[in-house]
Amino acid sequence: MGYIVAYDLGTGGLKAALYSDQGKFLDSLFAEYPTLSARETWAEQSPDSWWSAFCSTTGGLIEKHRLDPHDIAVVSFSGQMMACLPVDRGGRPLRDCLIWADRRSTAQTEALRRRIDEQRYYRITGNRIYPTYSLPKYMWLKENEPDVYGKTFMFLQPKDYIVFRLTGTFATDYSDASGTAALDMTGRDWSAEVLELAGIDADKLPEIRSSTDRVGAVSRAAAGQCALASGTPVVLGAGDGPCGNLGAGVYEEGKAYLYLGTSSWISLASRQMVADPQMVLFNICSVDPGMTYVYGTMQMGGGSLQWLKETICVAEKQLSELTGTSPYAYMTQEAEKSPPGARKLVFLPYLRGERSPRWNPRARGAFIGLSASHTRGDIIRSVLEGITCNLKIIRDAIGSEGARVKQMRAIGGGAESRLWRQIFADVFQEPIHVPVLLEGANTLGSAILGGVGAGIFDSFRVIEELNPVALVQEPSADPQSRRAYQELFALFDSCYQALTPIFDRM
Repeated sequence: MGYIVAYDLGTGGLKAALYSDQGKFLDSLFAEYPTLSARETWAEQSPDSWWSAFCSTTGGLIEKHRLDPHDIAVVSFSGQMMACLPVDRGGRPLRDCLIWADRRSTAQTEALRRRIDEQRYYRITGNRIYPTYSLPKYMWLKENEPDVYGKTFMFLQPKDYIVFRLTGTFATDYSDASGTAALDMTGRDWSAEVLELAGIDADKLPEIRSSTDRVGAVSRAAAGQCALASGTPVVLGAGDGPCGNLGAGVYEEGKAYLYLGTSSWISLASRQMVADPQMVLFNICSVDPGMTYVYGTMQMGGGSLQWLKETICVAEKQLSELTGTSPYAYMTQEAEKSPPGARKLVFLPYLRGERSPRWNPRARGAFIGLSASHTRGDIIRSVLEGITCNLKIIRDAIGSEGARVKQMRAIGGGAESRLWRQIFADVFQEPIHVPVLLEGANTLGSAILGGVGAGIFDSFRVIEELNPVALVQEPSADPQSRRAYQELFALFDSCYQALTPIFDRM
C-alpha cells in the first residue's frame, strides 16, 4: 500500500494529512507558527518556522502510524498565496516573508495606478491593484530594502519554498503565479507590460508549471531533516484557494461553491476569466491550466458570527461550556424564533473593512433599524442574513457577466447549519448542494493533485467518489419568505450606500 501525504501551509500553521492510495483520509497533524506584526499593517512569517512545522508534522505522522517512509508514494502541497519571499541563488531567505495579510504597500499600489489604467490592469491580470497581492510587495521591497532586492535571485510563494527545500527546484504553479497579480491570465505567462511598469525584473520570478507536475524528489539532505525517504516524489500542488475548489468538487465549468469559514467566499470554475466592470470579482488560475477560478471573497463571513458569539451571545457560550454542545447550536435555536428578514433588522458584516464586493477598507459593521422590540433571535438572524446578502452581491456579479452556475455547493463549518443553508437557498433562490466532507477541502485537493501527478488517480473526477453530494437544500416554497428576502436584499444595499460617507468620516 502506498500513501499520499498532503500539506496545507496556512496562515496559522501547517497541516500534514495522511491519505491512502484510494484517497481515504487517515489522519492529520497540525503545527502552529507565529505571524509577526511589527507595525499595524505588517504581517510577516519566518520560512524557518514553516520548515520546522513541515518536519515535525511529517515525522509525527510517520512515527504515530509506524510507517516505512518508502511506502509514501508522493507528497503534495496547498499553500497560502499572495506572499513575497526573496531568496538568494542558494534558496536561502534574505528576510522574513511578507504574507498575504501584509498591507504596507499602499504607496506602491497608488504609484501603479498612476502608471496604468486599473481597468486595463484588471483585464490583463484578472485582479485589482491592491496591497494584498505579491506585486506591490515586490515594489515595496525594491524601494525600501534595495540591498535585499539586489541580492534576490527569486521570489517564492510559501509552498514553493518548501518544495525548493525538498528538491532544489525553483518553480511555482499557475494558481500561485496568478495570485501575484503579475500574470497575464490570457497568455498564461508573466506579463512583461505589468512587470515593466512596476519596475520588477522578470528573471526574479520562477518558472511556471502545472499543479500536478512532479517537480523533483526528496533529496538526501532534506530526507535527513524531515523523516521522508530520499527519492520520494514531490508534486508541486497549488494555492490554498484552488486546492479548496478541487476538494469541494468544483473542478469543471459551471460548478461553484460558497465557503462559510472565518472569511467567506464564492468561487466558480470557468473556461474564461470573468472581468466584471465593477471589479467585484478576481480571477485565479485553476489546478487545470485550461480553467480559471473566479472568486469573490468577503473579510468577515463566519468571522462576524464568531464576533457575535464572543460579544453578545455570552450566555450561549457559557451554556456550551457546561453542556459540551456548540454555542452556535444554541444561537441557531434563538435565530429560528425570528422570521425571515429578522423584523427588518439589517446587519452590515464589515467588521474588518471589506474586499469583495465593496473593496472598501473604510467600511464598518452596523446594525440598522434596531428597536426595543427586537429580540436576541432577531439580532442573531440578522447577522446570518447580512452575511448572506453580502455574498449574494458576489453571486449576482458572477451571473451578470454571463457565467452560468450549474451547481452551487456549500462547505465549511457554517454549512452544518440547516437554518443557514435555508437562508442561502432562499436569498440566492437556488438549490444549495452540501457534500459529505465540509472541512479539509484544501488537503483533499492537495492529495488529489499528488495522486494525479504520481499516476495514482486518473483524473480530478475522482473527487466525485471521495466527496459526493450528501443533501440538497431547496429554496422555500413560501411566497412570504421570498418577498421578505427580496425586500431585505434591497434594503441591505441601500443601507451600505447611505452609510459610505459616514464610514469615510470615521
